[in-house]
Amino acid sequence: MYQYNKISFSSLDGFEWDKGNVNKNRLKHNVDTSECEEVFFNNLRIIFEGTKHTNRLEKRYRVLGISTNGRKLALAITIRNNKIRVIMARDQSRKERALFESEFKDK
Repeated sequence: MYQYNKISFSSLDGFEWDKGNVNKNRLKHNVDTSECEEVFFNNLRIIFEGTKHTNRLEKRYRVLGISTNGRKLALAITIRNNKIRVIMARDQSRKERALFESEFKDK
């Protein structure tokens, strides 16, 4: 159902931020860019291939992870120009949190 580190993050060149998404995530979900980036530096994350918006031109991923301050986040991302582009960021839903917590209950 899910795969760890399906994307080789070490080969990517950082993040690409779209002004609209930065403001949208901050205003709608109170998630700033630094919290999103922290998810990728923490090994406690689950990556799902594809979302309902994936198409043949651009593959999208869902990421369940945790920020440095312990906030459990759900992200939708894509890879463009060898950079991670966060499309959406919000707190994990109850169902996502249960999955995340069950996966990392001993860590």
